[in-house]
Amino acid sequence: MERTRERSIRRIREMLEHAGFFVSDAHGIRPSSFDLAARRDSLLLLVKVLKNIDTLNRNEATRLLELGRLFPAVAIVVGETSGASELEPGVVYTRYEAPIIREETLQEYVERALAPFLLSSPGGVFARIDGGHLRELRESRALSLGAMAAIAGVSRHSVQLYEDGSGAEMSVVARIEEYFGEPIAVPIAVFDVPMVRRGARVGSGEPRRTSAGEEGRGEPNAPEPTRARTGDPLRDGVFRQLDGMGWEVAPTTRAPFDAFTRTPPGDAEREIILTAIGSLRLAIHRAEVLHQLARVAEAHAMFVVEESIHRNSIGGLPILSVSELKRHRDRDDLIDAITERERS
Repeated sequence: MERTRERSIRRIREMLEHAGFFVSDAHGIRPSSFDLAARRDSLLLLVKVLKNIDTLNRNEATRLLELGRLFPAVAIVVGETSGASELEPGVVYTRYEAPIIREETLQEYVERALAPFLLSSPGGVFARIDGGHLRELRESRALSLGAMAAIAGVSRHSVQLYEDGSGAEMSVVARIEEYFGEPIAVPIAVFDVPMVRRGARVGSGEPRRTSAGEEGRGEPNAPEPTRARTGDPLRDGVFRQLDGMGWEVAPTTRAPFDAFTRTPPGDAEREIILTAIGSLRLAIHRAEVLHQLARVAEAHAMFVVEESIHRNSIGGLPILSVSELKRHRDRDDLIDAITERERS
């Protein structure tokens, strides 16, 4: 019998397809950093599905968000409960900075463009205020900051923060909206990062600086790939080889690929290779899902195996032996080989 989580993944996949997304199949790796990848136009989603969001720990959230920053993609968790309580529709929750919503909230957003207005945090439920509109309303009534504070039941400083675009408790928003007879809350752009927080503006994150001192293009706060050592001789050898060609390599865990491999930020040609490493048997098992993920992410994928092989690809997934990989001198040479094998 199909389990609750598996049914949720299936429903979410069908929902996203119905909303015009190109969606990968669930990859079946457990535990996983994400369950589905989906693209619509320039928007790429990485979706992790949980029944109880309290099971999401810091390491899992960090892995999901780092993958999102690397692609770049919007990383989001879809959940049902927190402990014994059901999540509320129309509310965005967070765990370790990962945004979490109900399946119904996601459906309304992707199918009807109805964004949630509320953000749940340990301090309560908040909404972001349209600060400019609030200031116009206050000034049109010739209200001082002090008078506005008395109406809202907060301090003058809080009113100043609201007019700068910070969040406010729903009870405060309700009092202000009741007084003016107009809405002042603005929707939460679920597919934008960083998420709105109490006292912070949407989109207030600073761009990452690369090691060369240049801003990463379209990749805010992306983690710096490093020459990682996993302790596995095969993986470490492949990572060294790719690093020597000029690729940036970010090892991954609990994903269908072992490394996110990309050209350095600022490179004229942006290329991504979802790199998996292991046996030919494992390559056969993961070929379809890796090929799908690469297509959804508009990237390349390859599987590097230790043994000698007599085939160039499996179901559209390029296969290279370790010895073949060593024969490629630079990034362009490797991309040419991968592209040729994608067509074979």
